[in-house]
Amino acid sequence: MITVGGTTSFRGMSIPADNVIWVSGSQGTVGKSVDGGKSFRFFVVRGYEKRDFRDIQAFDSTTAIIMAVDNPAYILKTTNGGATWKKVYEKNENGMFLDAMDFRNNREGICIGDPLVVGSTGRKFFFILRTVDGGDTWLPTPMYNMPPANNEEAIFSASGTNVFFLEHEDYDYAFVTGGKISNLYMVGKLGKPNKIINLPLNQGIESTGTFSLATDRKKRFYCVGGDYKKPAMKYDNFYYSSDAGKRWGSPSVAPPYGYRSCISIIDDKKLVTCGTNGVDFCNDGGKNWISITKEGFNVCMVSPKSKTVFLAGDKGKIGMLVY
Repeated sequence: MITVGGTTSFRGMSIPADNVIWVSGSQGTVGKSVDGGKSFRFFVVRGYEKRDFRDIQAFDSTTAIIMAVDNPAYILKTTNGGATWKKVYEKNENGMFLDAMDFRNNREGICIGDPLVVGSTGRKFFFILRTVDGGDTWLPTPMYNMPPANNEEAIFSASGTNVFFLEHEDYDYAFVTGGKISNLYMVGKLGKPNKIINLPLNQGIESTGTFSLATDRKKRFYCVGGDYKKPAMKYDNFYYSSDAGKRWGSPSVAPPYGYRSCISIIDDKKLVTCGTNGVDFCNDGGKNWISITKEGFNVCMVSPKSKTVFLAGDKGKIGMLVY
């Protein structure tokens, strides 16, 4: 454990370099380490003290973007290490709830939100924002390019890890959903069709579904979730595919040991996942999992070169996995 205490719930984390770790969470709080996690400095974003920043994207120790969920939705950016933040996007609309961000590089990014009703027919479409200037400006995806959603299907803003750009000739990005229906959406590039895969994870009620996606951005997809109201239940909480979603496998002996809100790839075979009742580790590509601790966390991320795993959760908790 690195930090413990307080009332902040951390759900966002970004590690742009081995020595730079950013976290974001409730009560307008952002934290940063510039010494590889040995110490963290926390600050509250002025004017947003009651907002919940559930995802953060950092490019280095000075530049980062944070996303505030709920209505009105905000995206803020700092270029001076968090000393000040500029509002780069604001949207006030009934039902607005941003969930997660991803960046392809330092310029091109995406942000996804819960489905919104469009037009008079009552049909719902996932809300998609895009940026091509490093997050300085954001524009919504035109309606004809917005993926339609099923009734009572949503996106969980549990760890900012359910949308990712892909490196695929046909598909631009992918995201996962939950609720009464849980799907993997692979959104086609211009002129290409979308691909929608119904996932085998636990689903059927509002508290179930897929909460997090990890991918090599090509063919490997790892999906975790479960039922957040039943954190100890291991039933159908993890599935993986190595062929871009054509076939899915799950552990027959040792699955993740409960509901999980985040999963990250460490290397070719090693994975880590966390949830409110513990952290699990895998070293065989998803086939078997080892329970590391019963200490709960919301998000787990991996540093780019040293492959150090950091975790963050409720009550100001930040930890580091020793493996």
